[in-house]
Amino acid sequence: MKKYLLTALIPFTVATASELDELKKQLQEQQQIIQQLQEKVKKLQENQEVLEQTREKLKNVDGRDPIEKILSNPFSQAKFVPDISLLFDFSYVSRNLTDDAYKSVMIPGFNHGLFHSHEGHEGEGPYNAERGFNLNYTHLSIAQTVDPYFDLVGIFHLREDAFEIEEAYIKTRQLPYNLGLKLGKFYSSFGRLNQQHHHYWDFVDAPLVYYAIFGPHNLLEKGAQLTWLAPTPFYLQLGLEVLQGDNENNFNRNGFTVNTKKDGTGDNIKISDTKKPNLYTFFIKPSFDIGNVSILTGLSYAQGGTRIDHLADEDPHALSGTTKIYGADLTVRYNIDSYRYITWQSEYLYRKFDGKVYKYNKTGDLITPSRESKQSGFYSQVVYKFDQRWRVGARYDLINKNDVFVNGVNSNLPNNLYRYSFMIDFLPSEFSRIRLQYNYDKSLFTEDLNRKTNQEIILQFNIAIGAHGAHGF
Repeated sequence: MKKYLLTALIPFTVATASELDELKKQLQEQQQIIQQLQEKVKKLQENQEVLEQTREKLKNVDGRDPIEKILSNPFSQAKFVPDISLLFDFSYVSRNLTDDAYKSVMIPGFNHGLFHSHEGHEGEGPYNAERGFNLNYTHLSIAQTVDPYFDLVGIFHLREDAFEIEEAYIKTRQLPYNLGLKLGKFYSSFGRLNQQHHHYWDFVDAPLVYYAIFGPHNLLEKGAQLTWLAPTPFYLQLGLEVLQGDNENNFNRNGFTVNTKKDGTGDNIKISDTKKPNLYTFFIKPSFDIGNVSILTGLSYAQGGTRIDHLADEDPHALSGTTKIYGADLTVRYNIDSYRYITWQSEYLYRKFDGKVYKYNKTGDLITPSRESKQSGFYSQVVYKFDQRWRVGARYDLINKNDVFVNGVNSNLPNNLYRYSFMIDFLPSEFSRIRLQYNYDKSLFTEDLNRKTNQEIILQFNIAIGAHGAHGF
């Protein structure tokens, strides 16, 4: 019996001895960790002593604690360094039209060529203007909170041959009754896309109707904006803008002088400036959330006097009258998860002009027929972010109405001008984007109204450094 009992205890004894060895090993490791921590604490204490000694030496210089000195100094540079960022936009373009052909085409009834010069932007063409490499711009942004009442923002465009103040404005931080005030030079909040900077667009270029109506710089004006955030259970913002009205495609407040003879031998007729400020806009922007779906919509209106002076052109002419622009936009975004989403965005713009055109007949005499324009178009785009770093998108542009009446007679300009765009972009990080886009464009014509099909592939690099404020949805 004893023999069997001893035999049964042997495995238990061996197991106990093994567990004791494991416990001893763990205790030794714990002792080593404790010893290492004690050494680190000792070094920290020594460093603290050195820091205290240095602090005392500095304190003896002027009798004040150096940290308190920095924080209490009202002129400390650390308190006045604003948020600064620099954004770089570079592209490579492959286009079937030669550069000369591209510079000569136009959207009939809307502009005088993609590279038409006007005051303040002489010789400046659209982005991605040339085949091959294009340094479109560098975008310098400087912004900071001034005090509890104002923010100050300055945004500058640096090009190879120019330095422009793109935006410079102050914005209130707190006003009673949910009011907000902006003063300076800024992009109008008309519509959805107009107030967004180029580097935030979902595509390389602006929609066709935007470029046709507003030109290459959108509605960028000097003036004042007053907004009101309504106390509703959903987001509702109303806004009113009083602007100088410098947009040369639609308004332009400066008058002109025209001679009754093309050769200048007749009498001068002076068309006065418009009232200043010249442009007024109104917008309403509601937004709703339904589960994972966000819906943003808006209605916009702009009205101003028109003075367009092209008397120095090869075919001299000018316009005076009144322009009204109506806009409606809708954006729907479905958030699939934390980084994947699908966004559908559309805008419709309608422009109406009433006034006179000043031009010369075949004998060189001035004629002033009435002119009425009714022009409209829209774009619709879908963007799908299917991965944390990848997005794809498609856009359809259409100018569906292009009626220009001279003395009540329709000029029968081309309409149904359209363009298809497809893009894919890769975002290595939140500070960089590489985008590839293809455009099939049937909106461009020569001066004698021959249509030119424009096919282009654009590879865009958009890189940013520094502190740049987040863009709103």
